[in-house]
Amino acid sequence: MPGGYFVHNGQLFREGKPVISPDNRSFRYGDGLFETMRVISNSIILKKFHFERLLKGMELLKFDIPDFFTSAHLESDIISLCKKNRMEDAVIRLVVFRSDGGLYDLEDMRPNYIIQSIALQKLPHLKEQPGGISVDIYEEATKPCNVFSEIKSNNFLPYLMAAVHAKQNKLGDCIVLNQYGRIADATIANVFIIKNDEVYTPPLSEGCVAGVVRRFLLQKLPLHGFNVQEKPLTVDDLHNADEVFFTNAVRGVRFVKKFRDKTYTSKLTKSIQQFWLEKQA
Repeated sequence: MPGGYFVHNGQLFREGKPVISPDNRSFRYGDGLFETMRVISNSIILKKFHFERLLKGMELLKFDIPDFFTSAHLESDIISLCKKNRMEDAVIRLVVFRSDGGLYDLEDMRPNYIIQSIALQKLPHLKEQPGGISVDIYEEATKPCNVFSEIKSNNFLPYLMAAVHAKQNKLGDCIVLNQYGRIADATIANVFIIKNDEVYTPPLSEGCVAGVVRRFLLQKLPLHGFNVQEKPLTVDDLHNADEVFFTNAVRGVRFVKKFRDKTYTSKLTKSIQQFWLEKQA
């Protein structure tokens, strides 16, 4: 699936080259975090937001961040990798993790990292669906609301199982609820609803990931005539919404056509999709 090369701690390796051990803390404990980015024409979309979120998350997880580990350093690695793999347009997965060690005997708090570039056409679950997607609620687990909720943690189990549920039931995605039974986010996206031309999305205190497209829309839409608010959302709000859309860094704005027996329109969503596409140009 990925390209012919990947980056490990600044060095290029052929795909298939083993670079982590069985004692890897990310493998053992999910100790780390990741970013998924979109590169278009050798440019990282929303790179400032991605790197700010990554470094904020690393500080939260108490990494000892060396001076060289900067956004400029990571951007250089990413673009060099894309060129090596001959990909002007790609999906980038950047994973940061700590050195090997047991739960209590960790001595080295510095980050290790792996970067992969993946051709978009090799991710079939992200193919265009102009007619919208069907979604449901994943009810087997909920997401806690705490200081770690907004980072993209390597401990991805609730989202993983929600994605399994979506695939088994031929859904485009699943919504994950928080500990209070309200909407947190979807497996790989933030959730927005539209009611009476007002756009709503859960605040970070509701347990959602601090999505970069979410942040962009919250900042920019009000400047272009859209009414946008953060507020807790319930399953009833989903049923009563006029429109629903999901956002993430790879797909941007994604129209939801159906939730259970509820069918949505997409008039305002299409305007927001167009706004997003124009801002990438």
